[in-house]
Amino acid sequence: MEKAALPVPPGSIIGIVGGGQLGRMAAMAAARLGYRCHIFTPDTDSPAAHVAMTKTVASYDDMHALRAFAAQIDVATFEFENIPIESLRLVAEQIPVRPSWKILKVAQDRVREKTFFNTIGLKTAPWRRVFDKASLAQAVAEVGRPAILKTARFGYDGKGQILIDDSTPLEDAWHCIDSEVGVVEAFVDFTRELSVIVARGVDGAWTAFDPAENHHTNSVLQMSQVPARIHSRMAVSAVEAGRHAAEVLDVVGILAVEMFVTREGNLLMNEMAPRPHNSGHWTLDACVTDQFEQFIRAVCGLPLGSPARYCDAEMLNLLGEEDVARWQNILNNPFARLHLYGKNDARPGRKMGHVTHLKPRTDIDQC
Repeated sequence: MEKAALPVPPGSIIGIVGGGQLGRMAAMAAARLGYRCHIFTPDTDSPAAHVAMTKTVASYDDMHALRAFAAQIDVATFEFENIPIESLRLVAEQIPVRPSWKILKVAQDRVREKTFFNTIGLKTAPWRRVFDKASLAQAVAEVGRPAILKTARFGYDGKGQILIDDSTPLEDAWHCIDSEVGVVEAFVDFTRELSVIVARGVDGAWTAFDPAENHHTNSVLQMSQVPARIHSRMAVSAVEAGRHAAEVLDVVGILAVEMFVTREGNLLMNEMAPRPHNSGHWTLDACVTDQFEQFIRAVCGLPLGSPARYCDAEMLNLLGEEDVARWQNILNNPFARLHLYGKNDARPGRKMGHVTHLKPRTDIDQC
């Protein structure tokens, strides 16, 4: 737990490393609370910079730019994992970085991440670290086929991974991930994919949103629905797993933990992310305090808000040009909340926005 510190007062400047849609929505939440945001990103036209006070356009390893950035802000955070650890450590020498760069060091490396889960008593699918074709062959022999080979770092939305089935040549699989270190995971025969988002403050206080049930296509999140179709006891266990991970890591901010529900009714941890998460976007429209405001509250040392849900919700990602072209039809639905990210290049599979369909529990007045 961090030492007692005064809250960062409204009017201060929050530095956000990363310029994507998560930074955009975090900056919008910060503005509602009276903060200004400074975005650090290598992209000249980033979604987060559209809604922020200012931006620094520089590479993530530009130490001179990072020092200048840190000198202009009061607290720093990040909105995605693929940031050099040394860059955040440099910023932390000048001002608080929340969550800590030490947490990012665990979360951005699958070997460290899975080792962490297992060390604190949280189960994962059987896995092995691999570093060449010989170790890959041994790992597959031990965990069996089918299995999934993933890069240890820099993989997201299905990138940097390949399914190894009975017909997959291992040499081809190893060349496919193009990485010095990888992880082989046993294939999980699951019934549900869940995620839990936990917020934790400087003082150790924590809250958690209701677990979301997630549906993926080609490893890309398509839809999150709340409430998840699980027993209340499992929902409690999922939240407890997320809280336990956040407390051991001493998170100040947000921690999202993705997990599988096996056919035997067990929970297996999959991945974690110490920042707002795609599967938590439904909270923007269905909760007293959404994940982005909760994130800003935690980062600035403010009291956490209520995560209470007053609507059932179904969040759908809008991917590529075809999905985002439906914006007018979406707006014709009075129970749909449209969120577009201001991206110009609608590449196939790119997250251009999302829509949340609200399902009032009794009538519209409660939402």
